[in-house]
Amino acid sequence: MAESIQQEIVREVSAWPDVTVGPHRFGGIEFRLGRRELGHLHGSRLADLPFPVRVRERLVAAGEAEPHHIYPESGWVSFYIHDASDVARVVGLFRLNYDRPWQGTKGSTTEVTEANGGHGRI
Repeated sequence: MAESIQQEIVREVSAWPDVTVGPHRFGGIEFRLGRRELGHLHGSRLADLPFPVRVRERLVAAGEAEPHHIYPESGWVSFYIHDASDVARVVGLFRLNYDRPWQGTKGSTTEVTEANGGHGRI
């Protein structure tokens, strides 16, 4: 049987060092790096990820994500998954958040992946 979009995203993101997967408090699947949430999936159709507001603004302006569907003024973004061709973009957003420096969680600085369009460090 073919892997679902959600299963493919879970397989890829959960393979990264120190990432844990569990249920999200509002339904869906949550990815964490230490104590910090990297984001969560609501089935195979919606991903929500937290970023600093300035990163969110850049992602939205570039068309890489939309403002969060419930809290549009926050740092959270939403990405609506239309089909399997969106999997790489969703995984790229999770990777962008994973590679972002997290105070007290993961290394002090990490180069940002191609997911942010080569804009250097966040």
